[in-house]
Amino acid sequence: MIKIICLGKIKEKYLCELIEDYKKRIQKFHKIEILELKDDENILKEEENLLKYLDKKEYIITLEIEGKEVTSTEFANFLEKTFLTNSNITFIIGSSLGLTPRIKALSNFHLSFSKLTYPHGLFRGILLEQIYRAFKIINHESYHK
Repeated sequence: MIKIICLGKIKEKYLCELIEDYKKRIQKFHKIEILELKDDENILKEEENLLKYLDKKEYIITLEIEGKEVTSTEFANFLEKTFLTNSNITFIIGSSLGLTPRIKALSNFHLSFSKLTYPHGLFRGILLEQIYRAFKIINHESYHK
């Protein structure tokens, strides 16, 4: 199972539609769940809330500007290899406050999509698109160029 834990709610209808579209596409390949947690002005409260939803048995991937950048093909290969030994992968998207050192320490892999900063909702859509692209690559289906 893929679980995406996000701090913050998406308000824009067009982003909600984008996210739902890619979620449906991914479900043809793998079970996926998106958990929206309340963002807070206190990063320690966000940490406390996040910890309630994390399981140390899951393979945890934090999305961080400081993380490792990979290509779409490398990401697909990484997911495929990770699923060989882990049945559950959890992605964590922090709020505008970022993630605490404690949450980062629980991460098995620190992933960056860019050094750029993206709006939260748009980034969620980008993550889902890349997961979908990864499954298309893994299954040797046309989509990735």
